[in-house]
Amino acid sequence: MASVFLFEDDVENLRLLKRLLEHHGHEISAAQNVEDGLASLESLDPDVILMDMEMPLNRDSAPQSTAGLTAVSRLRATERMASVPIIALSAHSMAKQKSTFEQAGCNDFQEKPIFPFESLLQKIDKWCPDS
Repeated sequence: MASVFLFEDDVENLRLLKRLLEHHGHEISAAQNVEDGLASLESLDPDVILMDMEMPLNRDSAPQSTAGLTAVSRLRATERMASVPIIALSAHSMAKQKSTFEQAGCNDFQEKPIFPFESLLQKIDKWCPDS
């Protein structure tokens, strides 16, 4: 299965997503803010990244609507992460938001709350067919 890196600041969402993804055989690493996530990714090679688009930039900040975009931009600027698929996670599902996420470098979009869960699994399979 896939090696998944999850950016998610909500503790309950993080626990639930991690448990469900592991149950389906995926290996999960996670961070609750952009700074920690980017630092962790320096030593990891995930097959796919799940990016909460509204999260804190660091441990001391509140969630920001542009934090996910900042993280995607920084990841896409590195050679190692330039081609890793990124699935944006957001409760904002308007066409304009999806377009903004795509322009920033996200490959796909998953609306939150994630239901049915199979929709996220299908997207992971789509971007990681060999995992």
